[in-house]
Amino acid sequence: MRGDIDSSGESKRRKDMPNLAEGFDPDAWGARTDRETFSIRDLTREFDVTARTLRFYEERGLLSPRREGQERVYGRRDRARLKLALMGKCVGFSLDEIRAMLDLYDLGDGQATQLKVALERFHDQIARLKSQRQHLDRAIAELQRASDHIAKKIAAR
Repeated sequence: MRGDIDSSGESKRRKDMPNLAEGFDPDAWGARTDRETFSIRDLTREFDVTARTLRFYEERGLLSPRREGQERVYGRRDRARLKLALMGKCVGFSLDEIRAMLDLYDLGDGQATQLKVALERFHDQIARLKSQRQHLDRAIAELQRASDHIAKKIAAR
């Protein structure tokens, strides 16, 4: 996503964390709009992404807009998939992992498989993120000890 990053490392445009749970509720997908179709400009503005991002997601099989001449026309399904892809990226999933989970919606089993697989992937990702946090905490602690040591050496001069 584009957007300036402030001193805390947070996007100035989007301070709130996406609601990933809502993304798996098809009833909520179109809840914020009564429109059926969206232009590339509509989606770039709504989701604060570039047109290149949308084209890249199309190339990767995440989006499937129809064409009207030279223009891409995105439907509610594309909008929902984009929203889920961006939410998935925010929590560390790769585009391939996201596409695999999204494609399970099309199995026609009332989302049963998709939800089971998503739950398993979410648990795996939580474990991975917790492990990364432990590694980061250790690295930060070591850097803090080294910084304190160096600061004492400098102060002693």
